[in-house]
Amino acid sequence: MITFSPELKRRSLLSINDLSDAQMLEMIDLAIDLKKRRDGGVRGDLLRRRNIALVFEKGSTRTRCAAAIAAREEGGNVEYLTRADTHFGMKESVKDTARVLGRMFDGILFRGFAQRTVELLKEHSGVPVWNGLTDESHPTQILADLMTMKQAFGDIRGRKLVYIGDGRNNVANSLMLGCAKAGVSFVNCTPPELTPDPDLVRRAGEAAARHRATVSVENDPLRGVPGANAVYTDVWVSMGEESLQAERLRLLRPYQVNMDVMRQTGHLDGGNVIFMHCLPAFHDGNTELTKDTGALEVTDEVFEAPFSRVFEEAENRLHTLKAIFVASLCGADVGG
Repeated sequence: MITFSPELKRRSLLSINDLSDAQMLEMIDLAIDLKKRRDGGVRGDLLRRRNIALVFEKGSTRTRCAAAIAAREEGGNVEYLTRADTHFGMKESVKDTARVLGRMFDGILFRGFAQRTVELLKEHSGVPVWNGLTDESHPTQILADLMTMKQAFGDIRGRKLVYIGDGRNNVANSLMLGCAKAGVSFVNCTPPELTPDPDLVRRAGEAAARHRATVSVENDPLRGVPGANAVYTDVWVSMGEESLQAERLRLLRPYQVNMDVMRQTGHLDGGNVIFMHCLPAFHDGNTELTKDTGALEVTDEVFEAPFSRVFEEAENRLHTLKAIFVASLCGADVGG
């Protein structure tokens, strides 16, 4: 029997803080149960007759594919909608589009730019709305990240994760909050120019203190990584910031995750550290951005190492999105 709290029914997820600490961990456990069910060959009908709109302003590999498969494996349907397919935010206001979609769909997964857009969808659609990424927040990614850590280590409370790179982007911000709520100590290693909002750091620190964990900001990666159980990085130039590429590369070159960084954790020989990345990753010279510069945020040696968990992490986008859909659109005790 797959069970979960009835408090999660019809819940939207715009930020990781929309879930209590216990609810966030419960969602991860539900994802693990659904993965075991899938690995056992079960394709169920928990989302039978449920229709989900995928409203995407930004392109995607993992979010789009994970959402589509998550719904279809449980008997649900998805409709992929871009700005080219609709009048969304152009000839029609977000508010009006929300009221139309809410009458036709059971839930909406949004991936785009402004956090205010996903808030408007929630306010006016009348159905659960989930944030598949905005410039401010990426809660669905963080559930997959914490699931990956739990698969690697079992109990993640008391572990340490070090994020290295652009310290004020959506992934870094959400990961800081998610780790704090899970009792994982978090270190943000970033240049002073890319330091996260101090108020966000303070609030994350308060959440971490509930679980005897800590949150800190460090400008020197080699000082931040000792004792890390997970080293995490992200692209240096986020979508919509391409004009800042030269400046970001200048700032972040010293923050590349390489084998020297991984050795500095002190856990490499004991197998007690993993590498994580939300993807896509610029780890070799085979992309338009890296053909002249080589690897950027992570070297190929680290990316392809046995301790790298990036593809398990990517797969877990499927399981955690399935958990979100099932918990929000079904009742508790939904069957085996």
